[in-house]
Amino acid sequence: MGDRIRPVLGISIGDPAGIGPEITLKALDRADVYEACVPIVYADKRVLEDALEVTGKGFTLNPVGNPKDAAGKWGHIDYIDPGVLKKGDYTYGTVGVKSGEASFQYVVAAIKDALAGNTAGVVTGPINKEAINLAGHHYAGHTEIFAEYTNTKNYGMLLSGGGLNVIHVTTHVSMKQACGLMTKERVLNTIHLADLALKLMGKDPRRIGVAGFNAHASENGLFGDEEAAGIIPAIEAAKAEGLDVTGPVPPDTVFVKALGRQFDIVVAMYHDQGHIPLKLCGFRMDPQTGLYAQMSGINTTIGLPIIRTSVDHGTAFGKAGKNRANEESMVDAIKLAVTFARNWKPHESHP
Repeated sequence: MGDRIRPVLGISIGDPAGIGPEITLKALDRADVYEACVPIVYADKRVLEDALEVTGKGFTLNPVGNPKDAAGKWGHIDYIDPGVLKKGDYTYGTVGVKSGEASFQYVVAAIKDALAGNTAGVVTGPINKEAINLAGHHYAGHTEIFAEYTNTKNYGMLLSGGGLNVIHVTTHVSMKQACGLMTKERVLNTIHLADLALKLMGKDPRRIGVAGFNAHASENGLFGDEEAAGIIPAIEAAKAEGLDVTGPVPPDTVFVKALGRQFDIVVAMYHDQGHIPLKLCGFRMDPQTGLYAQMSGINTTIGLPIIRTSVDHGTAFGKAGKNRANEESMVDAIKLAVTFARNWKPHESHP
């Protein structure tokens, strides 16, 4: 898996029709990335050649059969070619069955190498959910693919960026469904995952703030019972275990307090409760051009038996093939994977 100085990391390039190939090459054009790790790209040669043309980069492409054969030299792209695509099989900015199939095979190949110990972890570029489903792979996204292929039942979505770390009790469900999922067991499990995430980041102490669900964290039951029914019992149980947990903190102040360094991570109750503040802090849009000037953010799956970090944005088909994509999130994801690798203890992967 490489040494503690330069772990070997697999990078699945995402949907070839999106910005994944572009941001990967731009990220690997940075010498500091190669100082931190040995990156292995999972992509078809055709896709990399097209991305070189788009970006104007002068990399040497170095095909390898095994990650252990990688040169790890800046200016060279070590890659594993699953042999899915050829010229004309995909079009930038277009949802396609073949590009969906390719993106799926890239990530599966990267997962298998990480499970085999050939790499220290996986960094994922953005996939298109419609494309992978058209290709016959019925998953809601990367998280579910990783969970199935690593046989993991207990995992959580962590977002990092803009000075915040946020992990979610529920994600891709309706608000109505979320209400019924905020049980003591589920909230406590997410608190455990939050503590694990901070260990992987090398944090000590590990201060966890738990958001309420209702306005004012229900104001002692005036505005709902989710806090009393599930959130408070989970917090009390976590404290009894010796964890540094505070809450439930009203949702409208918990992130301000986290930015003020009162907490190292926030346990959010539902998707947008965590995503909105994270993206508000990490993303910036240029009002003159309408383009993103900053896209800082990392999506991580906590609880897997392998490391997985990802960009926190989509395929951006409107920018694909135009050399306009920002690679900042990819660079951040690679560097967080390096940090995780240095703090990784396999027996702690399943809290």
